[in-house]
Amino acid sequence: MSTPSDVADFGPGQILRAFEARRVEYVVIGAIAAIAAGAPILTTDLDVTPGRSPENLQRLALALRDLDAKQRSVGSPEGVPFPIDAEMLGTADSWTLVTRAGNVDVMFTPAGTQGYGDLHRGAQRERIAGVTVTVASLADVIRSKEAANREKDSMYLPILRRTLEETRERGRPPPRSGSDSLE
Repeated sequence: MSTPSDVADFGPGQILRAFEARRVEYVVIGAIAAIAAGAPILTTDLDVTPGRSPENLQRLALALRDLDAKQRSVGSPEGVPFPIDAEMLGTADSWTLVTRAGNVDVMFTPAGTQGYGDLHRGAQRERIAGVTVTVASLADVIRSKEAANREKDSMYLPILRRTLEETRERGRPPPRSGSDSLE
């Protein structure tokens, strides 16, 4: 559950700028991608799916070090230090991290997807918190949340489906202007 300090300390723009500065290949997924598509929801973390090439894992490791990333743990809210390098990042399918700019979840193969290449195909370049990044389509966010079948996602799915339906009825891309206000 989010606390007021989680909301106050969350700075997706700072995280995205670090990824962009290191030229990490990734797709923004999850709630931030849904918000960028116009879904009226809130979040206190950033979810990303990076490519798994050795070069990209090295760039990701550099960006995470720039952000002072640590493993997020229930017993240690400030995070647990771990060796952030390409080899270590490649050993797991997901990482839940805390950084000086807020929480970031790195998921190489989100539920219902085949990872970066799969999500990148339907993605668009969007402006989030002043940074132009690659964002998963709302249809792909829904597909992943349905496949994950988590209780916490079940409350958002009707909102996401309605947002997608409204977007399709209008016959144009979903609104993006609100997503740029995320700081």
